Amino acid sequence: MTTSARVTMRDVARASGVSQATVSFVLNETANQTIPDATRERVRRAAAELGYVPHSIARALREGASRIVVLEAGGLPRGNSLESFIAGLDAELALAGHSLLVSYGSSAAAIEAVSPRAVIDLPAVYASPDREVADGGWIDGMAAHTLTQIGHLAGRGHRKIAVAVPAGPDPLFALMAGHVRSAAQELRLPPPETVLVDDRPDQLRALLDAGITAVAGLHDDAALGVLAALSDLGLRAPDDLAVIGFDDTPQGALWRPRLTSVRIDARAYGRRTARQVLGLPVGDATPAPAQVIVRDSA
Repeated sequence: MTTSARVTMRDVARASGVSQATVSFVLNETANQTIPDATRERVRRAAAELGYVPHSIARALREGASRIVVLEAGGLPRGNSLESFIAGLDAELALAGHSLLVSYGSSAAAIEAVSPRAVIDLPAVYASPDREVADGGWIDGMAAHTLTQIGHLAGRGHRKIAVAVPAGPDPLFALMAGHVRSAAQELRLPPPETVLVDDRPDQLRALLDAGITAVAGLHDDAALGVLAALSDLGLRAPDDLAVIGFDDTPQGALWRPRLTSVRIDARAYGRRTARQVLGLPVGDATPAPAQVIVRDSA
């Protein structure tokens, strides 16, 4: 018996001749998108013909005897979004009489010990061969969140944009940087340059000399690193360079200039995931769209 690879959103985009973002907007029925009816029909027809099924973040391993749900979160940045997602997940599970066990390492021992109702494997989404994160959990809509971030810069006239990434290899940040590039393509912007966040401001100076007018950080810490490098150069945002972060951490609001950032309704994603895992109606646990928190830096 042979098994075929799961059809991805990338396959649907290729078959219908549109971008992955357009496929996402159509299949998720995203509001306020000016997509022609003929294009919408072409995307839906391609999805149906290929047998596209959205990827699910929550994977129930067994119907255990306990009323415990295990969340695997190892390798993910412990920022505002993850903390809020966990808080929403925990609160919703508690309402249904379940408890949450969070693992930042290997959860194999915990699974064996407690025989959980379900396991929510967040890192597995990033390890997926098609790298698709179309639904489920706090990362739901990561591409759309990034489009919100880059769209804020584009809406203020910025054309030449760079993405600030932490130094050192990391598959999660590589995925997020790919979303930045996809967002720029969707907005018909030139491919973004990359600036590594380290203690050397010379790289940032080179980008400024090349005409870069804005930088999008993969998270607030990366954006704050850019602001620090600007200060070392005797420059300041937003006059010399617009800077926007991602995740809206408390540190960003305390910086000077205060950091513009993207806020995700991660708590609602956690609530929704809990209901999905338990087989309950999603109801009012619908996350709000990502929101740009406009401050001084951009």
